[in-house]
Order: sequence, then C-alpha cells, then structure tokens
Amino acid sequence: MSNSSSLTQFLLLAFADRRELQLLHFWLFLAISLAALLANGLILSTVACDHHLHTPMGFFLLNLSLTDLGSICTTVPKAMHNSLWGTRTISYQGCAAQVFLLIFFFRTEFYLLTVMCYDRYVAICKPLHYGTLLGSRACAHMAAAAWATGFLNALLHTANTFSLPLCQGNALGQFFCEIPHILKLSCSHSGYLREIGLLMVSACLVVGCFIFIVFSYVQIFRAVLRIPSQQGRHKAFSMCLPHLAVVSLFVSTVVFSYLKPPSLSSPSLDLVASVLYSVVPPAVNPFIYSLRNQQIKDALRKMMTG
Repeated sequence: MSNSSSLTQFLLLAFADRRELQLLHFWLFLAISLAALLANGLILSTVACDHHLHTPMGFFLLNLSLTDLGSICTTVPKAMHNSLWGTRTISYQGCAAQVFLLIFFFRTEFYLLTVMCYDRYVAICKPLHYGTLLGSRACAHMAAAAWATGFLNALLHTANTFSLPLCQGNALGQFFCEIPHILKLSCSHSGYLREIGLLMVSACLVVGCFIFIVFSYVQIFRAVLRIPSQQGRHKAFSMCLPHLAVVSLFVSTVVFSYLKPPSLSSPSLDLVASVLYSVVPPAVNPFIYSLRNQQIKDALRKMMTG
C-alpha cells in the first residue's frame, strides 16, 4: 500500500513491448509533432505579420494555434521520450503539471471555439453590428475570459485530484496523466465524490457551450440559405466550414473516447481513442483552416514567396 505522500512517480501505459514498435511510435509521434509545430507556427506568423488578418477571426485563430501548440507539447514529448528509451515512468510533479496543462489548454480551446462561433454568427446574421459587437476590446475580453476560465478549471481539478490519498498502486492505464485514471488509484471516497462533482460542473459548462454552438449554427445556416446569390452562399459557407470542421473533430474525438459503450472498450482501442483526441486535433486544425480559408491561403502564399 502506498499513499500520495510517499509516491514519487507514476507508470504510464506503454505503447508496445517490442523494441521495434516502440521506435515506430517514436518516429510516428515525431512526425505528427513536427507537422503540428510547423503548421501552427505558420498560422501564428502569418496572422501576426499580415495586416489583412488583423481581424477578430484572425485574433481568435492565433489564440487557437497557441492552445494547439500547448496541448501537443504537453503529452507528445514525454511519450516520445518513453518510447525512445523504453521506459514508462513520469514523476509525481511531472504528472501534476501534465494534468494541469492538458485541462488548461483543452478547456481554453473549447471556449475559444465557442467564441469563434459567436464571431461567425455575428458576421453572417448581424453583419451591420459586427464592428460594434466585435471590436478589439470586446475580442480581447472574450479571449481573456476563455484563458482565465480554462486556467481556473485546471487549477481546481489539479489541486483536488493531487490532494487525494492514493493507495491503489501507481500504474496509469494511459500514455499520459489523466484525471479518470488517477482517480482509480484513490482510496478517499469523499475526495473522489468531490472531484466527480467538479467534473459534473465542468461538464455542464461544456454542454452549455455546445448547445450555444449548435443553436448559433442553426441560425447561421438559416441565414445563409436566405442569401439569393450562389456566390454569396458559397462565401458564407467558406467562412463557417473550417470552424465547424474543427469543432466537429474536437467534440467527436472526445465524445468517442469518454462516452463509448463499455462493450467497445479494450486497451488497444482506448489507446487509439486517446491519441485521436489528444494528438490528432492539434496537428490537423491548422491544415483545416489553411486549406479552407482563402485569406489564410493568400497570406501564406504571399509570405512564402516573399
């Protein structure tokens, strides 16, 4: 029996036992992380350098790229290190930092996606009020609220989780530190219930944001279908589809990971699901925006050609 005061490290889930497969995972994660770093870095530099992208959507896209960079840099480097050196360990402090940063970046990203949905709603449904409702100060306040709410969520969850006594060993069934797997090691019933309560409050907030996104897109599509010209409808859809694709990818991977039926649960499938929602979206999001957004493509082309 061990408790959290004497626990110095956790054992993460290994991707494979064979050395060849461990190296394969290392190179695969290296390729994904380099693609994510390059793509998000290009988005950041393009938005920062091109004054045509100094718009509310450009500002929120810059913030979104920061969360993508932060989330993939939180999980992938440690997983690559363990695969390369054939280890499974992560320190207690490193695990706490990983939990905090993951919640911080994931929650902030979802709140930013909600704010970006509001931006699209105003741009299409209330275009005459766009400059008033989404001025530079309003955008800064909304972005700051998203980051601050994500930080507060991460702080509360991390502080509560790592104050629980742990007496069920130190092996986590995940390749990174995650609250549900840490709770399985807890022997404090009251602390467990307290964390479940925090998770329920956070889930209600997330569901509220999701309902807002769905309602906004219903109004957006109704407004788009009333546009008389085909060119106007195409332009409106081009504005919305990248954001809708990113939201769908983010929500679908998380829902599949956490709400899939127990009959579908298996170690290999759970591992694939965790990679899908923690590694794939940060790497794919910038490609979705750069491929579907004409302004981003034009700015990238101009920056590449000098």
